[in-house]
Amino acid sequence: MKRLVRTPLALALAALLAGCASTGAGTAAPATTTLDKIKATKTVLLGYRDSSVPFSFADQSRAPAGYQVDLCRRVVEDLRRDLKLPDLEPKWVPVTVESRMGAVTSGAIDIECGSTTNTLSRQEQVDFSLTTFVTGASLLALSGRDIGELGGIRIAVIPGTTTDQIIKDAMARGGAGASQAQLLAVKDHAEGLLALVNRTADVYATDRAILIGLVLSTPDPQRFALLDRFLSYEPYALMVRRGDPAFRLAVNRSLARLYRSGEIMEVYRKWFGQWGPPSPLTVGMYAIEGLPE
Repeated sequence: MKRLVRTPLALALAALLAGCASTGAGTAAPATTTLDKIKATKTVLLGYRDSSVPFSFADQSRAPAGYQVDLCRRVVEDLRRDLKLPDLEPKWVPVTVESRMGAVTSGAIDIECGSTTNTLSRQEQVDFSLTTFVTGASLLALSGRDIGELGGIRIAVIPGTTTDQIIKDAMARGGAGASQAQLLAVKDHAEGLLALVNRTADVYATDRAILIGLVLSTPDPQRFALLDRFLSYEPYALMVRRGDPAFRLAVNRSLARLYRSGEIMEVYRKWFGQWGPPSPLTVGMYAIEGLPE
């Protein structure tokens, strides 16, 4: 009979297997879910942007405000009732374009209440709620500026956004002379608008709904012109941590209730009423996302 010779590798594997057997699957500590954390702390951590008008911004008193912020407040109200936690309170945490996704994955915030587009690549890192708004990337310029094709113009854009990637893709393809465009990185929407005013950029590119909000918040909206051009389709949603279906369901249940009841129209009119009634696309989105229990 051959003698079994234990090599160092075999010994290491045997030790590893023995360790696994001794600990056992049943002794592993269960992962803490977001709902468990909320129940223990009686706090919901909500991320917001400071200048993404009218979706998520800091108002004159520096308090969080906006369409997405109001949706998150509604989620907190429903959690307070559903979890039977009358003293549940929101804690607002400012985030930026660069920090928002990391804040979700690290647990620094439970929900991101900004103006974030739900994309498949982002779903590799985070989960998203039901769709909350539908818009598309567009271009803003000063009135009277003759903006033709993208070739040769200076485009202000926030790095790391979906609009930034769309423009870079168009430049790489070279369509409509886009390969000759120049990109100017700005940190936020306020700086993008300032680039137009200072004439360091010919256009500012971001989601059309945000551009309208920016223009309406200025003393002289007639100074600006929104180009009749959509560069993309942007479905907004609330970001939550990936792999926590119970919490995502709680958020979705709250949004679906809001859509089904029709109360979403009050929120819409509050932030977008000056633009007129919601488009058929927006009304259809509310109807589709108002999932039944």
